[in-house]
Amino acid sequence: MAALKYAGMDDTDKRSTKDGWVYFANHDEMKTQWEHPKTGKKKRCAGDLPYGWEQETDEKGQVFYVDHINKRTTYFDPRQAFTVEDVVLKPKRYDGNTAALEILQGRDLSDKVILITGGNSGIGFETAKTFALHGAQVILACRNLSKARKAIDLIQQEWHKARVEAMMCDLASLRGVREFTEAFKAKSIPLHVLVCNAVCTQPWRLTEDGLESTFQICHLGHFLLVQGLQEVLRRSAPARVVVVSSESHRFTDLVDSCGKVDLELLSPARSSYWSMLAYNRAKLCNVLFSAELHRRLSPHGVSCNAVHPGNMMYTAIHRSWWLMTLLFTLARPFTKSMQQGAATTVYCAAAPELEGIGGMYFNNCFRCLPSPQAQDQCLASGLWELSERLVSERGGQQG
Repeated sequence: MAALKYAGMDDTDKRSTKDGWVYFANHDEMKTQWEHPKTGKKKRCAGDLPYGWEQETDEKGQVFYVDHINKRTTYFDPRQAFTVEDVVLKPKRYDGNTAALEILQGRDLSDKVILITGGNSGIGFETAKTFALHGAQVILACRNLSKARKAIDLIQQEWHKARVEAMMCDLASLRGVREFTEAFKAKSIPLHVLVCNAVCTQPWRLTEDGLESTFQICHLGHFLLVQGLQEVLRRSAPARVVVVSSESHRFTDLVDSCGKVDLELLSPARSSYWSMLAYNRAKLCNVLFSAELHRRLSPHGVSCNAVHPGNMMYTAIHRSWWLMTLLFTLARPFTKSMQQGAATTVYCAAAPELEGIGGMYFNNCFRCLPSPQAQDQCLASGLWELSERLVSERGGQQG
């Protein structure tokens, strides 16, 4: 430990806690205190550990530090040379250029369990990697376990202690979603963050449940997933759900001539199907679902927000139609990176200032108003009731 000889306090050691707060141990008086013996001010270690350093805990519960570059260990926090006074910091402002890793800089999420659908590629992968590199236990809910394992390998190549696992979850199958939720609950672990990220846009195809695949994968599968894990989220409160939507939700509607949610628009026949229109409608469902979910679960400590990751993100979505492939290719130099695309999701999942706050729509880590239809509470309630009926009639079970 570092004796404070420079301050005329030979009998006092300066130490730090696991989360970086500095305290002072007086050996003569056999006591510890948070305040500096001379100035009376509290201090904390600023920023991350230097490159190559890692924090560990010994068998007695004391924190020590490993310098992998020089191959040595010490109980002295190397950041103590750069301590700062305890002051109230204003939340940092983020924007469209912010990367997901910046959102969590200096954060320790080792006490969090985070579930992400579609986390094996694209924005979902960057979201999963960002959480895992900050200590969270991350579970990838994916249909393709082979791709999921490759994603896990990539994350663990960056940090060998990253806690990431994959579980089979096919959102195109209500039976498959139900099996996943039962398997997750059998693990008897909490769930602090659920990210509904998986997306699909493709040529017309019916699922085994007789519904158009874009609608079922983007919305109904996630609806049943949240229903099945609802009690786990409540027990883990405060918990958060983040639903990845899109600005394209503004360019469509879901209602018939009577103003009611129309299943024929959500799950159209082949003759009236257009992949981008189906995608837009599914994204509107996402915003409505998020708002209604927050209204129902916020009294139980579970908040929910919808997010737009970024304009014209170059993901697998572009492969569904040659015109979209062309547009994505031309726009690619002007779009966000995948890390930037994941930033708003990570912000809504982990920002301290959003604790308990939900029912909102975020773009570029900033709250904005969704379309008028997306703000219609009656429409959100109608979609919820239709979704409940569909999962009941087509073989799903409510949680």
